[in-house]
Amino acid sequence: MSEADVAAEGVADAAADTIVVDDLGEMGLEDAIAKSVVDFDEGDVVIGTVVKVDKDEVLLDIGYKSEGVIPLRELSIRKDVAPSEVVSPGDKIEALVLQKEDKEGRLVLSKKRAQFEKAWKEIEAIKARDGVVRGEIIELVKGGLIVDIGLRGFLPASLVDLRRVRDLTPMIGQDIEAKIIELDRNRNNVVLSRRAFLEENQREQREEFLTSIRPGEVKKGVVSSIVHFGVFVDLGGMDGLVHVSELSWNHVDHPSSVVSVGDEVQVLVLEVDQDTERISLSLKATQRDPWQEFAAAHKVGELVYGRVTKLVPFGCFVQVATGIEGLVHISEMALHHVDLPEQVVTVGEELWVKIIDLDPQRRRISLSIRQALEGGELAPEYRDAFAEYGYDEEGNFIGPAEGGDEAVETNEDTE
Repeated sequence: MSEADVAAEGVADAAADTIVVDDLGEMGLEDAIAKSVVDFDEGDVVIGTVVKVDKDEVLLDIGYKSEGVIPLRELSIRKDVAPSEVVSPGDKIEALVLQKEDKEGRLVLSKKRAQFEKAWKEIEAIKARDGVVRGEIIELVKGGLIVDIGLRGFLPASLVDLRRVRDLTPMIGQDIEAKIIELDRNRNNVVLSRRAFLEENQREQREEFLTSIRPGEVKKGVVSSIVHFGVFVDLGGMDGLVHVSELSWNHVDHPSSVVSVGDEVQVLVLEVDQDTERISLSLKATQRDPWQEFAAAHKVGELVYGRVTKLVPFGCFVQVATGIEGLVHISEMALHHVDLPEQVVTVGEELWVKIIDLDPQRRRISLSIRQALEGGELAPEYRDAFAEYGYDEEGNFIGPAEGGDEAVETNEDTE
C-alpha cells in the first residue's frame, strides 16, 4: 500500500469517528426520542400542519409520534362541507385533543372545538363590553338562523330585523352584525339579536339627524307608509309625518288619493320635537297655493264660470277653480227674493258668478249670481273662449253679440 493510500484511509477513519460520536451526553436514545415528541393531554389545544386531506378526514402533524386525525364532523361548525373547502395541505391550524388513542390507536383531534374555545373567550369579552359580533348566516333552522361567529350563534326569527321577516331563506350567505343577548357556557349556547343592533344604530342615527334638521328646511324624501291620518316620509335618517291637513291645498278624503308608497316627494319641515323624536312635515307648503294664484289672476268685479257643489240654508257653494270654492249668499242668488237655495240652483249646475269679495289670507271668496246677471268684465281665462259674446265699449260682458241689447233690456225689465 502506498503512502497516499494510507493517508486516504486515515482520513476516512477520522470521518467515521466524527459521525458516530455520541453527542447525547448521558441521555439515552429512547429518552431523546421521547423528548422530541410534543407533550399534551386530552382537552389541550395544539398547533399542527395539515399533511393530508381526504373526503372524510384530515391528517395533522403536531409533532407527536403519530399523525393526528380530524374526523369530518370535527372539522367545521358548518354542516355538509367538504374538508377541501376548509383546509389545504400545508396549512397551520389549531386543534383540540379529543383522544390520545382511539380504538384504532389513532390520535383524534378537533379543529371545530379548538375554534369554539377560542371564539368563546372572544365572545365573552365582546358581551362584557356590550359590543357587536359579525358573521355569515350559514343555516336556516327551526325558529331562526345560524350565524358563523367562530361558533354557531343562534339568531331567532323574531330578532332578525326591525320588522318581522316572513321568508328567511334569502338571508343565507349574508354577512350581518348583531348584539349578544344570551350566553350559556353549560349548554354552549349563544343567542344573537340583529334587531337590537339595528335599533341601537337607528337610535344613534336619529339623534344625529334630529340635531341637524331645522324647521323651514325643504327636504327630499320617500313615502314609506300611509295611514288614515296622514303619510310617513323617510327623510334618509328617520321618518317624518305629513298630517292629512298638510297633504294638499285641496280637500283630501284619504291620503292614498294624494300619494302612494314609494313616491319621491319634497316636503317642508314644520317642527322638530327633540324630546319625542317627532318631525312634522308639510307637502302642500312646497306646492303653489291655489288661493294665492287665484287672487293674483283675478279681481273683484270679474265674471267667472263655476259649478254648484253644495246647498246650505244661507246659500250655496260654487267651485270656480281647482280647490277654490266661494259662497253665494242667499241674498245674492237672484234678482228677486229667495227663500230656499234650491228654488234657484241645483248641485252640479254650471253658471256665471261675479266676484264681489276676495280674501286670499282667510281663503274666502264671496260670489254673486244676481250681479252676474247684470253683466260685467270676464276673467282673463274666459275672454278667448267667449270672444263671440258681446262686450260694451268698456269691455264689460253683456251677453251674446246678437241680441245683446235685448238681454240688457230684459235685465232692466226684471228689476
